[in-house]
Amino acid sequence: MKKANMGKQKQQTISRFFAPKPKSPTQEPIPVADSSSPAPKISATVSFSPSKRKLLSDHLSAASPKRTKLSPHTQNPIPEDPDLHRRFLQRFLEPSPEESVPETSSSARKYTPLEQQVVELKSKYPDVVLMVEVGYRYRFFGEDAEIAARVLGYKIGVVKQTETAAIKSHGANRGGPFFRGLSALYTKATLEAAENISGGCVGEEGFGAQSNFLVCVVDERVNPEAYGCGVEMSFDVRVGIVGVEISTGEVVYGEFNDNFMRSGLEAVILSLSPAELLLGQPLSQQTEKFLLAHAGPTSNVRVERASLDRFRSGSAVDEVISLCEKISANNLVDDKEVKVEAAEEGMSCLTVHTIMNMPNLIVQALALTFCHLKQFGLERILYQGASFRTLSSSTEMTLSANTLQQLEVVRNNSDGSESGSLFHNMNHTLTVYGSRLLRHWVTHPLCNRNLISARLDAVSEIAAYMGSHSSSQNSDELVEEGSERTTVSPEFYFVLSSVLTALSRSSDIQRGITRIFHRTAKATEFIAVMEAILLAGKQLQRLGIKQDCGMTTQSTTVQSSLLRKLISVVSSPAVVDNAAKLLSALNKEGAVRGDLLDILITSSGQFPELAEARQAVLIVREKLDSSIGIFRKKLAIRNLEFLQVSGITHLIELPVDAKVPVNWVKVNSTKKTIRYHPPEIVAGLDELALATEHLAIVNRASWDSFLKSFSRYYTDFQAAVQALSALDCLHSLATLSRNKKYVCPVFVDDCEPVEINIQSGRHPVLETILQDNFVPNDTSLHAEGEYCQIITGPNMGGKSCYIRQVALISIMAQVGSFVPASFAKLHVLDGVFTRMGASDSIQHGRSTFLEELSEASHIIRTCSSRSLVIIDELGRGTSTHDGVAIAYATLQHLLAEKRCLVLFVTHYPEIAEISNGLPGAVGTYHVSYLTSQKDKIGFDHDDVTFLYKLVRGLCSRSFGFKVAQLAQIPPSCIRRAITMAAKLEAEVRAREKNTRMESLGEGKGHEEDPVHGDREDSKSLEESVSGLDDFFADLKLALSEENLLKSFEFLNRAWKIAEESVLASLAKSN
Repeated sequence: MKKANMGKQKQQTISRFFAPKPKSPTQEPIPVADSSSPAPKISATVSFSPSKRKLLSDHLSAASPKRTKLSPHTQNPIPEDPDLHRRFLQRFLEPSPEESVPETSSSARKYTPLEQQVVELKSKYPDVVLMVEVGYRYRFFGEDAEIAARVLGYKIGVVKQTETAAIKSHGANRGGPFFRGLSALYTKATLEAAENISGGCVGEEGFGAQSNFLVCVVDERVNPEAYGCGVEMSFDVRVGIVGVEISTGEVVYGEFNDNFMRSGLEAVILSLSPAELLLGQPLSQQTEKFLLAHAGPTSNVRVERASLDRFRSGSAVDEVISLCEKISANNLVDDKEVKVEAAEEGMSCLTVHTIMNMPNLIVQALALTFCHLKQFGLERILYQGASFRTLSSSTEMTLSANTLQQLEVVRNNSDGSESGSLFHNMNHTLTVYGSRLLRHWVTHPLCNRNLISARLDAVSEIAAYMGSHSSSQNSDELVEEGSERTTVSPEFYFVLSSVLTALSRSSDIQRGITRIFHRTAKATEFIAVMEAILLAGKQLQRLGIKQDCGMTTQSTTVQSSLLRKLISVVSSPAVVDNAAKLLSALNKEGAVRGDLLDILITSSGQFPELAEARQAVLIVREKLDSSIGIFRKKLAIRNLEFLQVSGITHLIELPVDAKVPVNWVKVNSTKKTIRYHPPEIVAGLDELALATEHLAIVNRASWDSFLKSFSRYYTDFQAAVQALSALDCLHSLATLSRNKKYVCPVFVDDCEPVEINIQSGRHPVLETILQDNFVPNDTSLHAEGEYCQIITGPNMGGKSCYIRQVALISIMAQVGSFVPASFAKLHVLDGVFTRMGASDSIQHGRSTFLEELSEASHIIRTCSSRSLVIIDELGRGTSTHDGVAIAYATLQHLLAEKRCLVLFVTHYPEIAEISNGLPGAVGTYHVSYLTSQKDKIGFDHDDVTFLYKLVRGLCSRSFGFKVAQLAQIPPSCIRRAITMAAKLEAEVRAREKNTRMESLGEGKGHEEDPVHGDREDSKSLEESVSGLDDFFADLKLALSEENLLKSFEFLNRAWKIAEESVLASLAKSN
């Protein structure tokens, strides 16, 4: 029965491997696998795709054998009671801890039989994350634990020994097992900032270039009167959010009202793309439902819950203030110089005044985030107030979740990857931190004309020299930009490109400085980050940009004010001098060798305790070395020297037949010699080991103190890296404009009417795929003229592509990028809103039609007269009459009440009648095409050639049957559909004729005598009305048809009807 239960437990899914299971009464020891025997069976493994396999291989190859970790365990506390600790180890780690050999600084690590087996298995399966069965649980070991935290989303703890053999032998615990403790915790959001991590896996999508936000969400039921939002606004909750990117130090926060669909929350989550969600409990059912759906099985988003009960009474403010005061006090105690600098210069920290001014829900989320990060030792990042920014800004446009998804701004709608998105097309950055910033720029376009112009000027200046680089290597060039002439310096571009190229080969310095701030960086990483910043600063200092007391920059080589400002931040003396000062305290050669005891330089008077500990080790070692003279005399061997074998030092090697004192310890031997340790050497080595361990402790404390001192420079270095990121983004946009032959957009003044004037506009992504085959289109919208385009035309004719390209060009221009067009004159928009496609959201309880109307509702409530609205196929999720009515009413509201710029795609010709009530404001357009019509009437199954050119006029045909053929619908179904379409069209025409006849009959009924009425006259009247109806219908089609052949056919039919009518009238009169 027990074996059956154990077998059942082994078959549990991965999600239950870490759940508590019934204890096993017995546990057999795990034998060490013999090297000659076949590979043992692995009970559970997690295999990876090629990209993940490469990630694993790179991660393992970067690890040094000397840093191999002990087995990581999750959720297993280490008790302080030695007896209880021994029982814990006997239960979970076989064999018993007494058999394990602890790690010492002077010898290679020894493994228990279990660990040795894991090492052997890992050497056989280097590309597989091993989940090793230990008793009735499954364990990850070493680097696998870190990768499991990244891939599986669990919280992984690493348990290490907390004492060494030398200290243990001289302590009170000399007879007990080695103490072990939880040395580190890893989750996906904290992994990049954690200790012993290389700082990101750059190069694979999903790592490095993307952010790993921890997002805390709290909400409360809204009071409409308190927030001024009545029932018509449909708000039911107020949401508070704090997002922390722990590896970069970025903190975002915001509080907003949200509706039942949680559209506002969806936009934030989609923009931040969190790696972890921290849910403040209790949370409203709809909010939790949405967040859990977002963090589904395929999203790899970790979810953790935290109770808000202790913060409901207003104690959240006290909690945050208390934590900030503790951090501040610790900083002042750790580094006395910070206290002086904080008083003299003032530091950007989270102050009591700032906290008190925050809304209540944000403070609650901040308190939960503080408490959550405290268990990882990373809460100090929230104390840096300079890193805080709000979710919404008056200078940035907030794109809704619909806009980001439907325009494929950051991810495509095919497989969810970045390939084929607007961001992917614009991203030519050279550094991962530049890529992260550009992603923010693309998803948050500017809505301030001055800021946009500053970016465009910077991009223009960089792009100007790019174009003339080959022809003017040693001279300045004048490039005309509008009415002004911009001086372009070759030295400027050479310096900028060399700096960015060098940074592209370095590590992620943005995450590096934050890891230094968290005190988790290694010495090699510290040196690499500081050298990269120092090199960039010194190179940019060559441009001679100076900043005066008024914080204005001056330069003869750089014209753009934005470029001067960014360069001055990176090359400022505060950054360059402090980087050089920090590097001067480190021994690079020792760091490269991996000698942790020889990293800090003490010759300049720094670290006196470390210098004393080093001196103590040196004295003991010299004493040991000098004792060789005593043994030369004692053994009468003048050339006797100490021998070192397999890491064992101070050995005395003598022939086998040599006589030695009985208290000499035999260490090892060969066939001809025996190696000894005299008692004096044994005592000396013991003293040396203790002094070395003391040195390691002091060295670690000195290193921690050195990292703590970095906090006073963190803000300056963070600003420098952000400036380098912005320079990389501007260089990327300049590269884009030069490679794609884009043009610089022109923005009108804010006081002028809103307009979009684009000539030969192109879709930025599709143009890359189609190259010269892409058909450009013009767009002209003006608030005081035609500000709405109703676009009709056949399916797959290019309607959606056209409206998307107008929206994407507008977004690109406000990002500060050149645009794909021959000319672009724009007004700064405050929003771009979309309603496109058809999809339901079953997990959220939303039907397709509800999704459509929710998106339309959000647009109606949010847009303004300075917004661009694109709507594609509104109303098709319901019956035809309801759909036409809703689409008509929505468009009329947008035009009459909001007066925003609108591009409206529809297959309902009736919508075009709205132009009658708004003369001059609405234009009807369609995408042109050619057909090879075979009969007079023509149906939608005719062969069609799409021209993709937008022309004026209404198109009543959609060629749905042609799309059915492309979709490989069976021909029999298509033929039947064509027959049904003809029948339905005939019925509709018949009903229209009957309606007109009835209205005419009612109009003349009071004049005719019902008794003496002439039946022949009535019949003749009916025939005449029918003929006129057909005549005007064909005439209308002829006037609206762009195809000349079809227009001629309709005119010919109308002529025949008129001719027949005239002949009939003449015959009747005769």
